[in-house]
Amino acid sequence: MKNLLNGGPKYFAGFIGTLIFRLFSPLFGLWNISPLMATELAGAKTYGPWRSGMNRRMIGHGAVGVFGAYFLINKTAGAGNFVVASIIGTLFFDFVTGILMGPLMFGQPWGEALFGQIPFTLRHLLGNIFFAVALAPWFYRKIMINPSWQFSQLFKFA
Repeated sequence: MKNLLNGGPKYFAGFIGTLIFRLFSPLFGLWNISPLMATELAGAKTYGPWRSGMNRRMIGHGAVGVFGAYFLINKTAGAGNFVVASIIGTLFFDFVTGILMGPLMFGQPWGEALFGQIPFTLRHLLGNIFFAVALAPWFYRKIMINPSWQFSQLFKFA
């Protein structure tokens, strides 16, 4: 139980940072651009497949967390590896949530779902690649593997 709680402040930091960015990003024309994938992949690298997958509320993000953990398990936490994982994760996520869900759940024509998804996915990829370079390695080093961000350290009583 202690191990499970220790990652809580780290995931909370990622959640709050992502939430704040998502609240203000439309003011700057940055729709559908979010640091979520970067923080998720840093968490997946740190805590492995099942913990990172279980910490997500949606099946798509859970699958990306599990994939990211397996992909990054024997790789360095450098920008290049986060970029590759981010590209694969974004394409998978957008395929499932954008291309499959429209036709399967709402009867949208397949061609419309596919071609309508292209501009969204390009924008989504650009944002996720940017955060994979600019944020993921920093978040991994400064927060995810930093012992001072563990629950037991943050709330230590002397």
